[in-house]
Amino acid sequence: MQVVARDEAGMRLDRWFATHFPQVTFGHLQKLLRSGQIRVDSGRVKTSTRLESGQVVRVPPIGEAPERPEGEGNPKDADFLRDLILYEDDDIYVFNKPHGLASQGGSGTKRHMDGLLKSLPNAKGEAPRLVHRLDRDTSGCLVVAKTKAAATHFGTVFRSRSARKIYWALVAGNPAPNQGSISCFIAKQETRDGEQMVVVPNGTPGAQHSMTYYSTTDTASRRFAWVTLKPVTGRTHQLRVHMAQLGNPIIDDPRYFNIVNWEAAPGLGEGLHLHARRITLPLSSGKRLDVSAPLPPHMQQSFDALGFDADRFDVQDVDPEK
Repeated sequence: MQVVARDEAGMRLDRWFATHFPQVTFGHLQKLLRSGQIRVDSGRVKTSTRLESGQVVRVPPIGEAPERPEGEGNPKDADFLRDLILYEDDDIYVFNKPHGLASQGGSGTKRHMDGLLKSLPNAKGEAPRLVHRLDRDTSGCLVVAKTKAAATHFGTVFRSRSARKIYWALVAGNPAPNQGSISCFIAKQETRDGEQMVVVPNGTPGAQHSMTYYSTTDTASRRFAWVTLKPVTGRTHQLRVHMAQLGNPIIDDPRYFNIVNWEAAPGLGEGLHLHARRITLPLSSGKRLDVSAPLPPHMQQSFDALGFDADRFDVQDVDPEK
């Protein structure tokens, strides 16, 4: 049994385990939770459960931490991450996460941001902590806390929706109307293409409300559009589901692109065309941070091929709600 400390309040259970039991992989943690071997205040919980100060976590017998695997936490990983830094202070990093690199480990995922962060320990020897996540194939601004206190502060910021996130996407067709909002309930369900998020009626088991503001920034004929997106909620695959629901799926989305007999234009880059372009959030000092990430190579290639100029619009003025 372990008691959740005061400075761990608001921490996700998976992050708490990564701090106290680094030898437990994310996949193993999920198995322990599904079998009920891990409980919080005697109740079943999920990896995403937020802990409260004073709660009691029941932990089954777990072996000692193994020796560090070769390549994990090494200087090359640290150099790789430092090259991705968009902003850094005593509390946080903001990284420009590459397309194709997972935020967190899972089944079959060996290299991910969460693991690489062990190469940048703080003064206490603690690995930085993910504050939020991006899909593996979504690039851009990723916030990481350097300390437990910072993780608590920024966890609260994201849960209270005080963080403002702006995404850029290339989509098929031209949205109609060219600016608006998408509001619907989505849930994870089994489909013929495997388990994924689908739009469902309110009241469906597991359904969560989701909302996104969108605005068309530029178009290339009627076949492509550069869209700016502002998620209000933070559901799994939300932006991808919403654009598909609107009838304008994101280019090269392997799960949600739903246009039959689609033919891409020549010269486009390959990969999901969704980028966390900008994030603003309050710092513990009271000041507000505003950071933007340059386009990943495959999206820059597509922008060039379609004649879109990322420098034409000042990112500070781009807001789908305006």
